[in-house]
Amino acid sequence: MSATEALGRFRAEVGAAVTRARRAAGEVGERNAELRERTRELARQARERKVEPGARPTSSDVHEAATGFRNDRGLPVEQVPDVAELTPPPPVETKPVATLGSTAVAGPSGQLPRPSDDDEDFSQSRILY
Repeated sequence: MSATEALGRFRAEVGAAVTRARRAAGEVGERNAELRERTRELARQARERKVEPGARPTSSDVHEAATGFRNDRGLPVEQVPDVAELTPPPPVETKPVATLGSTAVAGPSGQLPRPSDDDEDFSQSRILY
């Protein structure tokens, strides 16, 4: 192989590598722009105290690490409301009140016993399944 062929091959390989690097940098730039936009949106929601249903809060360890990272580099740290302020309290579940006496239970056929005035008549009901 001559020196001109080797130089041509080297230039082609460098050109291909530069093209791949530019493509990768462009893709990473797009991902970073999307991430920054999503972060801006989440910060806006936090400021307005609007949280998507089912959103998970950031753990305190991660929050402290991020705050420390930004403070160490002299970057601004936006103060957002605490997680407890943003998330509504979980719904309170009330247990059904137990009633005195017996209640009709569907038997194996799926049918409830016939209503009657007599509470004590179990002759037409299946008690044990």
